[in-house]
Amino acid sequence: MRILLAEDEKALSKALVKIFENSNYSIDAVFDGQDALDYLEAGNYDAAVLDIMMPKVDGIEVLRRIRESGSDLPVLMLTAKSEVDDKVRGLDTGANYYLTKPFDAKELLAAVRAITRPAAESGSKLSLGNLTLDRANFELSTPSGAIKLANKEFQMMELLMARPGNIISVDIFMDHIWGYDSDTESNVVWVYISYLRKKLASIGSDIRIKAMRNAGYSLEKEERK
Repeated sequence: MRILLAEDEKALSKALVKIFENSNYSIDAVFDGQDALDYLEAGNYDAAVLDIMMPKVDGIEVLRRIRESGSDLPVLMLTAKSEVDDKVRGLDTGANYYLTKPFDAKELLAAVRAITRPAAESGSKLSLGNLTLDRANFELSTPSGAIKLANKEFQMMELLMARPGNIISVDIFMDHIWGYDSDTESNVVWVYISYLRKKLASIGSDIRIKAMRNAGYSLEKEERK
């Protein structure tokens, strides 16, 4: 799952990025409202976390423009403005959640899970064939065994299992997981696909990752004799 974070306090932004990455989210961090709007227009995000008091364009204006564009992107306002009127203004503008500073990391992560739950298909597990991906603990399992996935592995497997039968292109993997302005080479996708194939084999999965030449990757069930 990919999140845009707009927070102008760089030390706090760095801490937030670490919190999210440790929970296997992919994060793009910006430091002003104009960059937030530019990234949201160009990128593919599952949620946005917006500070209110930012340079160039404040968080409420960013939110207003998001909603005026017709987007229903889940948005969490994260701000020091804690008066009731501020909260009402944020929620009335279209925020899905309003969290004031200082905050607890557990509450922040719970809030993000709450606002993205519909997009996560209202469940913590995805299943296909004898394979289950547990979003709560990043574990891939079959009746024969279980294995923890690293951050990028988990995000790639989640994309594949959330769209069974669909071909996921390299560009989609790169945009959704590595981010809008990443300078990572696209062959990293093949490297992680290789890791995932080995892990699927190690736990006796009847699901395999199929490569479609010049198209991308999809999951299919193996017919075992």
